[in-house]
Amino acid sequence: MERRRYQILDAIRGFALLSMLLYHAAWDLVYLFGLDWPWYHGFAAHVWQQSICWTFILLSGYCWALGRRQLRRGLEVFLCGALITAVTWAFMPGNLVYCGVLTLLGASAMLLVPLAPALKRLPARAGAAGSFLFFLLARDINAGFLGFEGTRLAALPKGLYRSHLTALLGFPPADFFSTDYFPLLPWFFLFLTGWFLFRLRPEEVRETRRFPLAAALGRRSLFLYMLHQPVIYALLAAGHAFMTGGRV
Repeated sequence: MERRRYQILDAIRGFALLSMLLYHAAWDLVYLFGLDWPWYHGFAAHVWQQSICWTFILLSGYCWALGRRQLRRGLEVFLCGALITAVTWAFMPGNLVYCGVLTLLGASAMLLVPLAPALKRLPARAGAAGSFLFFLLARDINAGFLGFEGTRLAALPKGLYRSHLTALLGFPPADFFSTDYFPLLPWFFLFLTGWFLFRLRPEEVRETRRFPLAAALGRRSLFLYMLHQPVIYALLAAGHAFMTGGRV
């Protein structure tokens, strides 16, 4: 299969990255600098956050077949997620990131390597619809039941929710905590949805609109993701010190 870079995919990733930068800057202001902003705790902010992660996960699944050495790439992303976990555990335990989005994307990319030959036997439309349906059904599995956004369809056995190891799958124990939590269930199904959607793409993709800055950001999304929180925090801390004259 011919592999090429699609500028539009890089641009979508770049726009999602910009949205994420703004969202995380707002998160830092609220949770680290004590900004009183009720809107950020409401439904609109939740939709904003979900739009970012849905875009990244769907797009990662969509682009999986465009890459080379998927197993190696998945391992690299997974290790980046492990590095974030280690750094937050050592220096910011109150804001620990365990099983964050990079861990999910790396694990999903690696898991799809052995699954792809069997999944290719499924019709693409049925696969996309089925994967998305399973994602919706399992959306609240981390909270102990099947359902979507608080709609409880069926409770799951409490014995599934045992440890931090089961949390990687989507079954966190009662004392589990992570500021960025994206386990395999339900999110691998959204990744699969993107993968099946790629099989439904038009044979010829005409890119009539170009967004060079967004595309450039999208091509460097992993690098920028790894750096963005320290940079944002440093800028906000500098601004806070300037505004308060150095007072905490």
